[in-house]
Amino acid sequence: MSDKQIYASVEIADHEVRLVVGEFYETRFNILRVEKVRFNGVEDSIIVNESNVVTALIKAVDNASNILGYRIERILLAIPCVDVKRHSRRVNVMVKSGKVRLSDVQNGINEAIQYSPEENLELVNVGCIKYVINGISSRKLPLNEVCDAFSMEIDLFYANKRILYSYARCVEKAGLQILDICLDAYAIAEEAAIFEQTIENYIVLLNLSRQNTTLSLFSHGKLLSCETLNEGYGSWVSALKEDYNIKTENAVRLIKENATFQDEPNGNRPVFIWAENDKQCTITLNQLNKVITPHALAWIERVNDACSPILSMGEMKYILTGDGLDIQGLRHLFPKLNAPASVYVPQTIGGRSCSMTVSLGMFYAWRTLNEIRQDTRICTGQQEVEQGILGSQNQDSEEHGFTKKLKNILMNEK
Repeated sequence: MSDKQIYASVEIADHEVRLVVGEFYETRFNILRVEKVRFNGVEDSIIVNESNVVTALIKAVDNASNILGYRIERILLAIPCVDVKRHSRRVNVMVKSGKVRLSDVQNGINEAIQYSPEENLELVNVGCIKYVINGISSRKLPLNEVCDAFSMEIDLFYANKRILYSYARCVEKAGLQILDICLDAYAIAEEAAIFEQTIENYIVLLNLSRQNTTLSLFSHGKLLSCETLNEGYGSWVSALKEDYNIKTENAVRLIKENATFQDEPNGNRPVFIWAENDKQCTITLNQLNKVITPHALAWIERVNDACSPILSMGEMKYILTGDGLDIQGLRHLFPKLNAPASVYVPQTIGGRSCSMTVSLGMFYAWRTLNEIRQDTRICTGQQEVEQGILGSQNQDSEEHGFTKKLKNILMNEK
């Protein structure tokens, strides 16, 4: 049985842990399992309750491991773009053999990462690598190119050390190893192919979460900077909760599934009905929109103000994603943004939700980097994966397969 390229990614979001287990098979990527576990313990990207985060991580890993038949041991970890700094390095590499080898590229990266920034920063991502060989620049790995020397232009991304260590500590306390770490904005860019779209223009990647909004600026195939607005769609949820005294999960569901942020001709129809003190209560569509639309418009105004200086620099557009873009009706407010806007929704089967963009992007960021690193480790041992697959096949054989069981159920329903 050939080695399995099975990896697991973890995003510790502001209200839930997202775990994705996936496999690269030839040119395809397949999702094997998705787990989401809600918790309270992160405020403005800072972990304030480590115990809750660790418990949620353990639950997500246990759930996925039990279903897959093998234990998840190591993961790819997303880190929020808070206090991120970018440093560009150019290194010259001598080629002793006359042809570029993988070891030459590895030596170039090792030289670049010797750079020491401020003490409060830690290296997170090595990316946006450009190779210059015989006067020609390319982003393609230049293996076997004939030359005596070449140069590498490398972007090094550093994150706040205190935040990075707090996230890593939770993962380790959950009994997991960290295979690699990736900035959430960088992961999204890999998933949405943003680097390839920014050769001649500016793109602002807008990652809307419950507690905040991350704005990441891309241009000329590079991630230039990241800023965080301490406002997310959670303020819309809070307004609805306060006005109608409903639970958080109900408010979130109403906004995601029903809100249109505009008056509707049939807006007097109820979208939520419940009983309180023996009294029937309702929320109509227009009542829902009336409560949350002012908050959404204020949020758009903040985004416009933050990004207005970029408009004077050249052509710009927004790409929006993140948990908040699962709010379908938010698209009705895009014309109020000060530049063209579109939504990125992952298209991988099993992960077609804006909330999954970071989790999926980490797999592609890792695959790109691992062409150079050549790390053979996966989320667990190869032997455990094979045993889990064989166990699953034996179980299917004993049960005569899922298809036959389903057919029997349908036939018995007649």
